[in-house]
Amino acid sequence: MYAATSTRPDIAFAVATLSQFMCNPGRVHWEAAKRTMRYLKGTVDHGLTLGGTDGGLEAYVNADSASQPHRHLMSGYVIMLNSGPVTWSSRKQPIIALSTAEAEYIALMAAAQEVLYLQLLLKELYDEDHSSTPIHCDNQSAIALASNSKFHAHTKHIDIHFHFIHAHVKNGTFELHYCPTDDNVANMFTKPLPQPRFQKLRTMMSLGPTQGGVLELGILEATDVEE
Repeated sequence: MYAATSTRPDIAFAVATLSQFMCNPGRVHWEAAKRTMRYLKGTVDHGLTLGGTDGGLEAYVNADSASQPHRHLMSGYVIMLNSGPVTWSSRKQPIIALSTAEAEYIALMAAAQEVLYLQLLLKELYDEDHSSTPIHCDNQSAIALASNSKFHAHTKHIDIHFHFIHAHVKNGTFELHYCPTDDNVANMFTKPLPQPRFQKLRTMMSLGPTQGGVLELGILEATDVEE
């Protein structure tokens, strides 16, 4: 959990999923936990690279397609500052969405709240204006829903606090941009991915071999992950 929240966003989805079974774990969860530990030990030299560019603040957001047995979709986002991830999340949505557009819209809300906090923090620390922060989403319907002030009969059941993002889009706090699924870094926070795609997104998130990675996760050298 410490690694997933501090320096290793690439295991955030695995940890979030395993955490749902803490009260009654089974054999399959034990195997998944060992596989996660093996992955960490095999990538013990990996760490985050911060401040790679002058890209400013931007966010990527995504939701899965109800692949979990409980049918609560998984929301995921990562917020980058100058091409380096500074905060990320992978968690179960509080309500059951009736469509992927609704799920993506709910995920947008969570990411928008974090962006608002970071905008204020950067303004306070460095007197930097990061208004009109781009938020990348791979669902056109969710972008239209957040950008359009018209009444949507199919989404009237969504609790009103999820609609606050529309006001911020209207006043320019955020700019919603469509991002192809294959280039959406937040995909790795919502579902298991094939290895080539996982590695691609991990690289896009500035996570790779670094000398600091050995110090960050060196404790895993003494971890027994065998039977």
